[in-house]
Amino acid sequence: MMPRVRVVPVAVFLALSFGLAWLVALPLWIDPAGLAAPAAPFLLPVMMFTPTVATVVVVLALRAPRKHRRAFLGIWPLGPLGRWLRYLGIALVAPIAIVVAAVFLSAAFGWIDLDLAGLSGFRAQLAAAVPAGTPLPPLHLLLVLQLVQIPLGAVINSVFAAGEEIGWRGWLQPALMPLGAWQAILITGVAWGLWHSPVILLGYNFGRTDITGVLFMVGGCVMWGLFLGWLRLRTDSVWPAVLAHGSLNAVGGFVVLVSAAGSTVDMAVVGPLGVVSWVLLGIVMVVLVGLERMRVARSADDSSSPG
Repeated sequence: MMPRVRVVPVAVFLALSFGLAWLVALPLWIDPAGLAAPAAPFLLPVMMFTPTVATVVVVLALRAPRKHRRAFLGIWPLGPLGRWLRYLGIALVAPIAIVVAAVFLSAAFGWIDLDLAGLSGFRAQLAAAVPAGTPLPPLHLLLVLQLVQIPLGAVINSVFAAGEEIGWRGWLQPALMPLGAWQAILITGVAWGLWHSPVILLGYNFGRTDITGVLFMVGGCVMWGLFLGWLRLRTDSVWPAVLAHGSLNAVGGFVVLVSAAGSTVDMAVVGPLGVVSWVLLGIVMVVLVGLERMRVARSADDSSSPG
């Protein structure tokens, strides 16, 4: 950790991350099709690597930090293998569990209509994507296959998630740690959310093209940033945060698979970055922090006991 916050590298990192993100997304603003433009599937993954580019610049050009760079970024060493693998397991499973729980909790409160029996929403997606008359396996089998592929998708998505996480949890969060752990995590979450503005204002994630979409994105990134930042602190490694980010992206479409056809799905409420997920993440973080404090207190008692 740096002994103090180096303001110039932080400012350069943020300016490059945000500036490059807007530069990459600029063709989507010029094209009337916006996110439906043919270039979008290429430009969106490229945008995810702009925080890593910013990291390379501040580390090499501004020498922030001056030494132990791999350890500072959480790239290497990995730490005790068993402990590291245990947190990788948490990183993989927790986002999936939270997003799925948010969908069913939303359904229980009437904020979304599900169709688990007929899978009408999933059926409508297939009808739009597959030519009529194409032979397909039973619908529920296809759903199961989709769900089984989520962990694999998490690993694949982690390749692109690393482009963001090496910047946010790898460089920015440790660079802000002199302010305090929670302050660093929260500021990083706000920056992460605002960084998405070039595509959020085009309707990405929430279908909102005004400031409300950005505010929902900031809220979602702050809450998920608590979990990702906690993983970073607990492991001294960026890779669990990378996998958790990949897992979140992989399970993001679950709500569409199980929703009823024609139902209104407000992603700002029931989506993976929506308000219901914020509540569940808040509960999860209270539990995790509480368990950690209990562990520390128990260790202190054990060390102070005679014999």
